Amino acid sequence: MIDRVLTQIWVQAQIRICDMRNIPIYVRHKGDPDAGAVLIKLNGLTEGSVILSQVTGAERSEWMRATGEAPVPDSDAEAYIERQLKWDTDLWVLEIEDPKGDFLEIFAVI
Repeated sequence: MIDRVLTQIWVQAQIRICDMRNIPIYVRHKGDPDAGAVLIKLNGLTEGSVILSQVTGAERSEWMRATGEAPVPDSDAEAYIERQLKWDTDLWVLEIEDPKGDFLEIFAVI
């Protein structure tokens, strides 16, 4: 069994990390505060967006590019988010404005 940090606390930590690095972050949808899954929309502004989806690894949570390797148009990213929210109402959605890719330095994305 994997010991997990409550999702709400994890989200608050990400907000703090982004704040310290001057990276704009927004909570777009609040999910279950204890165990909700998380989607992160990395908004590259003119470069398109990448959706990171949380997956459970053997010992910790990991992240994969849910919309593929390359950034997708914002409309495609939004459609993906809407489909996931219809399926899982406990989902958290964070949006991070990250045109330089600074936020990806924090994460190990598979």
